[in-house]
Amino acid sequence: MYIVTAKEMYDIDHYTMHVAGLDGRILMENAGRAISGKMKEMLDSSSRITVFAGAGNNGGDGFVIARTLHNMLYDVQVVQVVPDDKITGNAHYHKNLYLNYGGRLFSADDKQRMLARLAETDVIVDAMVGIGISGELREPLGEIADCISHSKAKVISVDLPSGLPADEGIAGFQAVQADLTYIVGAPKMTAFLENTANYYGDWEKLDIGFPAESFRKYANRQLWTAEQFQQTMPKREKYAHKGKHGKGLIIGGSANMPGAAAMAAKASLKTGTGLLTVGSSERVIQMIAPTCMEAMYLPLSDMDGYLVDDPSLSLSGYDAVAVGIGLGRSAQTAGLIHRVLHDSKGPLIIDADGLHHIKDQLESLSQREHPTILTPHPGEMSGLLNLPISEILKHPFQLSAEFAKEYEVYLILKGRHTIITAPDGRQAVTSTGNPGLAKGGSGDVLTGMVHAMVMQDQQIFQALCNACFVHGMAADLMVEYKRAHHDLTASDVIEGISMAYRTIS
Repeated sequence: MYIVTAKEMYDIDHYTMHVAGLDGRILMENAGRAISGKMKEMLDSSSRITVFAGAGNNGGDGFVIARTLHNMLYDVQVVQVVPDDKITGNAHYHKNLYLNYGGRLFSADDKQRMLARLAETDVIVDAMVGIGISGELREPLGEIADCISHSKAKVISVDLPSGLPADEGIAGFQAVQADLTYIVGAPKMTAFLENTANYYGDWEKLDIGFPAESFRKYANRQLWTAEQFQQTMPKREKYAHKGKHGKGLIIGGSANMPGAAAMAAKASLKTGTGLLTVGSSERVIQMIAPTCMEAMYLPLSDMDGYLVDDPSLSLSGYDAVAVGIGLGRSAQTAGLIHRVLHDSKGPLIIDADGLHHIKDQLESLSQREHPTILTPHPGEMSGLLNLPISEILKHPFQLSAEFAKEYEVYLILKGRHTIITAPDGRQAVTSTGNPGLAKGGSGDVLTGMVHAMVMQDQQIFQALCNACFVHGMAADLMVEYKRAHHDLTASDVIEGISMAYRTIS
């Protein structure tokens, strides 16, 4: 499933009609019929439905929905929210069909009638404005959007709630608050942003006939689902041995944060690492070794409870290294981070305090010959870019892509909708995860899982997507069967990894 901008969706639409040759009226018919079919599953014979139809494709879809439901003998009326001369082309064609089928229609200018109809409506279909919105809704659309949002009826939006931008980066808008959105073709960026996702309510994507080739041609963002996981996650060979599944090193932990290294280690082993070594201070090793007996341990030099550069540390022989979890921000630790950055010869994952120590030497990231993976949350990304967190949340796709390209790194920007970005600009969003992950330690678990995944027989980008997918699914399954959002812990997520594998493998 692809994620698109408004321009990309327009390009896909144009390709479908002018290259593939599918008539736009048929696309509109397909969209309206698909949505009507979904609505029928939730309606009963007495349901009263009001469709608010505007101009353009969104309004045209609304007229098809109204005609289809009217033809099924539902009580349907259409409120036209724009003047007659604004409804042209395919939308005009489907408006006439609706009227020819005996459909009822009145103008939003008849405010008294509109409010009376709203008061007795069970289901509202919001088909006023589509992806072409620019700026805030003009009146009377703004007032109508407010009436819809505050109605007691169930609100179903077509493609995206009217007034909501399709693209990231737009803060000033007024939009319908939907209970459910039927997204046409592909979800838009705003379905995955902190300040806009809630407007969609629940959402479902509907296929209406766009060629698969059109998405491959114009879009490079995907929603990573169980289907992608099953297609890309390698199966274990019957005669596999521990050496085939990675010899990894995790460097982390400090006197006041020993648990971070322990959780990352356990998660790495649960996810599939063949041989794991944890590098930390003697004191930390003594604390965590009894809780993770499957790992080997490498004592490293420390000062005042924090790891420092250790001349005896050899990074040769490891297939992947993860560094940063629980290290702390002591100045003397920076030397260790920088040496790992320059000496490791395989995939390197930098997380947590490791990100703090490299933010003044970002240029050195592009000098590595092997993959580098950074895993910041928005606060850490703010530090890397020296931008307010609000800007990170407003432009997460764009800023992630620009950063990954400039420094030639893979980036996992963690959040409710985690965004994975490759140096070549490919992006994916995980379809799993829940609010229970908003706890200390969840990121340490993800680092361990990423560490394991990059050592399996798959491309790095796929490995990162699969790690994030399983991380979220482990949390989802634990909440479904054992925990609630409030009491879910990072250790619970580790326990859920095996449940996720059994469910989707």
